[in-house]
Amino acid sequence: MYHIARRFLESKSFTNIVNTVKFFSADAPKPKKKGVVVGIYENLEFTKSGEKVDNESGGKLKELAQASNLKLGKTAVFHGLLNDYHAVALVGLGSKEAGFNEFETLNECKENIRIAAANGARKLQKIGINTIEVESFTNGEAAAEGSILAVWKFQDLKSEKYRSTRATIKPFDDQDKDGWEKGRQKAKAQNLARMLEQCPSNIMTPTHFAQCAIDKLCPCGVQVEARDHDWMTEHKMFTFLKMAHGSCEPPIMLELAYCGGNPDDKPVIMIGKGVTFDSGGLCLNRKCSSMIEYSADMAGAAVVVGVFKALCKLKVPINCNAILPLCENMPGGNAAMPGLVLTSLGGKTIRVDNTWHDGRIFLVDALSYAERYKPCLTINVATLDESMRVALAGGPSAVFTPSDLIWKDLEKAGADTGDRLWRFPLWYYYTRKITNEKGVDIVTVGKGKGGDPCTAAAFFKEFAPKTDFIHFDISGTGRISTGMYPYLRKKLMTGRPVRTIVEFLRRMATPDSKDPC
Repeated sequence: MYHIARRFLESKSFTNIVNTVKFFSADAPKPKKKGVVVGIYENLEFTKSGEKVDNESGGKLKELAQASNLKLGKTAVFHGLLNDYHAVALVGLGSKEAGFNEFETLNECKENIRIAAANGARKLQKIGINTIEVESFTNGEAAAEGSILAVWKFQDLKSEKYRSTRATIKPFDDQDKDGWEKGRQKAKAQNLARMLEQCPSNIMTPTHFAQCAIDKLCPCGVQVEARDHDWMTEHKMFTFLKMAHGSCEPPIMLELAYCGGNPDDKPVIMIGKGVTFDSGGLCLNRKCSSMIEYSADMAGAAVVVGVFKALCKLKVPINCNAILPLCENMPGGNAAMPGLVLTSLGGKTIRVDNTWHDGRIFLVDALSYAERYKPCLTINVATLDESMRVALAGGPSAVFTPSDLIWKDLEKAGADTGDRLWRFPLWYYYTRKITNEKGVDIVTVGKGKGGDPCTAAAFFKEFAPKTDFIHFDISGTGRISTGMYPYLRKKLMTGRPVRTIVEFLRRMATPDSKDPC
């Protein structure tokens, strides 16, 4: 099923780390306390499930709701209303007329449901409820996404006695069973990406990342191959290897393959930046206080793993391959120097202007290698340029694509999932900035100040297969949450934009499918 560099995975040090920290482990069983989340609109009209709970409570819920004045996302918790439930969380859904907001490029109906489900579930979790049933509202997919994302916590490194309540989310009704399952799988896939991103870099090394991908994806039917240094040397991936030589951790090139479509169909190829710690290399250009976040510089690779998990669980009829270069960017004795000239797998010479812009170099050989798959579409995902965080904060993820048709489909997917995108130019103007240099074919930064995210996208396009191309820069969205989305806890990793990419690929594979709400 897979080939792996076993001298790394079976080494004593790696085994000790894995045995010390049990990843993806369940908490010890605790007495079950059940709670239920139901909704009410701003005109004090209950949802169908809310009416059901009100009837079972003898009308008490309605009396309490009238005094609560619940706006969108606001939650009131009541005890003693139902015999089978420890607590009932009544949450505001906002306007019943909410729909697609063209100015916001957002399906507000679904987003309101995510917000309501998230706040209701988290409120019950906070008071120690560990079995939470959430109604479907009018869209089970959004309800499952909001609630499952909201209760996720990273507690694997905490002693058992210090862990807070681990909540299990279940549907309260069967109004949208299929939608609920779709949302559940998408949210779980995003939580997998969050887990990979959240893990500290001394544990989530390239080797451990590869093992986690094997453990999580192989049982689903995804083929995983982890390639070692010898394999990369044999395939002349010297650009990637030179950048990785600054670290003592061995690099790994991870390949994923999901075959959900016709075997003769051309695949989508995904490339994800997998730098498990980025110090900036010899260009140490960050304060130590902010450097801790760069253990999640492998967010691009984590997102791709999450996407493959969801594609497999949802049985999306598409063929998809991925190449994930895994390594560290460290200032060791063999580290790449500014001004170094490298030759890519495709034969182009590259001058490394600044090792802080490591993502450009780490992905070059993976993009060149992708040509052998003869893909119909190349998707590149990376935390790349900090100026993107300044420009967009934690709002949309940045997208670069020359195709208007692809952009329209991406925009629709982002509006539907609530994890929106914003398109940036991929003009020849930016290509000229990095190719009009004497002595080498291409440089990593280029002439003049500014436009770094755009020149980076143009850089990638020079090495990608000559087919449709998408580059996601998730520097502002793919790491620590700002708390602006109620279903993504503040100061925890986001796993974005897993659900948007999954939705885009699902629509690409089944263009005639339609969703409610």
